[in-house]
Amino acid sequence: MALNSTRELDELKQKLLRMAAHAETTVRLAIQALVDRDDALALRVREEEAVLDQFEVQLDQQSIHLLTQAPAPADLRFIAVGMKISHDLERVGDEATTIAGRARALNREPLLQPRVDIPRMANLALQMLTDAIASFLDRDPGLARAVIPRDKEVDALNKHLNRELANGMVERPATITRALHLIVIAKSLERIADHATNIAEEVVYLCEGEDIRHPSERSSEAPPVPAAGPHPD
Repeated sequence: MALNSTRELDELKQKLLRMAAHAETTVRLAIQALVDRDDALALRVREEEAVLDQFEVQLDQQSIHLLTQAPAPADLRFIAVGMKISHDLERVGDEATTIAGRARALNREPLLQPRVDIPRMANLALQMLTDAIASFLDRDPGLARAVIPRDKEVDALNKHLNRELANGMVERPATITRALHLIVIAKSLERIADHATNIAEEVVYLCEGEDIRHPSERSSEAPPVPAAGPHPD
């Protein structure tokens, strides 16, 4: 790529990293708002999520502009991966907003404490996101691969919580509204873990050229992928 395009590619990388840090902060705020029953924090999440939306729009526009400049194969892969990651980060912000909104609703009700530890589930999902972002920052496919199996633990906690709350609603109808809020929160946490998994899979593809999203569907005759692009510092 030309010198100007190289500078634009570096700007794209830096903006993507800022978006990633912002997404992580948004999730932390939502979880803290839930745990502390803090309406003010919950309201901040919606404001922060709007910033993520702007990041995604800007990154898409910048990426499309770079694609018109016939980038080298490795740079092309980075741009494509960057667009996918920015989409996942924007969706993470959406889920954080959902958690914050349900947290505000729960603040108006007596505390309902399920046996499944929702803060633990939240911290697992957040740690997956943190590690997925770190794997992108450090170009560490090993860390990215380590993120992926942890999604099953979050899935299992979500299923357990759903069973517990469903049984509780039958036994104590007065808890139905609060239980439904908690079910939605748990589903959002599960989706945050899913987005972290997506990011980790994209990092593996970026660094190793291997698409690990659907291993049973990949052809053993697939052509080799060019070497990875520039370090996203």
